[in-house]
Amino acid sequence: MPRRAAEPPADAPGDEADPESVARKILLDQLSMTARSRRELEERLARKDVPEEVATRLLDRFEEVGLVDDEAFARSWVDSRQRTRGLARTALAVELRRKGIADETARTVLAEVDPDEEKAAARVLVRKKLRSMRGLDEQVAVRRLVGMLARKGYGAGLAYAVVRQELALQDDPDADC
Repeated sequence: MPRRAAEPPADAPGDEADPESVARKILLDQLSMTARSRRELEERLARKDVPEEVATRLLDRFEEVGLVDDEAFARSWVDSRQRTRGLARTALAVELRRKGIADETARTVLAEVDPDEEKAAARVLVRKKLRSMRGLDEQVAVRRLVGMLARKGYGAGLAYAVVRQELALQDDPDADC
């Protein structure tokens, strides 16, 4: 039985397709899955050997019509990562930089993060983690909880304050911290 040649992936440039239509298909496929930053899309097009001038022209056009919007992407990313992972502004800034978001855009979006919501998120993270730390020495618990918050981008001052308050509440639920 003769073997059939494997078909190239749908977004792979072929001999018969012009680079612009290939790039447009790649962009639309990528954006149909989830929002992406311009740099992520540029990197994807480069991996698929789309000529740089074609990629730039198409990305500019996609920005004009609102399909590629780094500021909207950054807002969505920040909102999602705060809700699902409890990340603080510092960690979010690092993630946005990795996604190719300009520092100015990241600063604008991160300035909108409410410090009270950030503190509330830290409290939720600590309360969740405390459930699995019953019976541990208090110093060990403090160290682990502060370390967990630090990895999520919280500053040492806020981390220690939240941990101490939550530990006090755990010891005395009637305490008002």
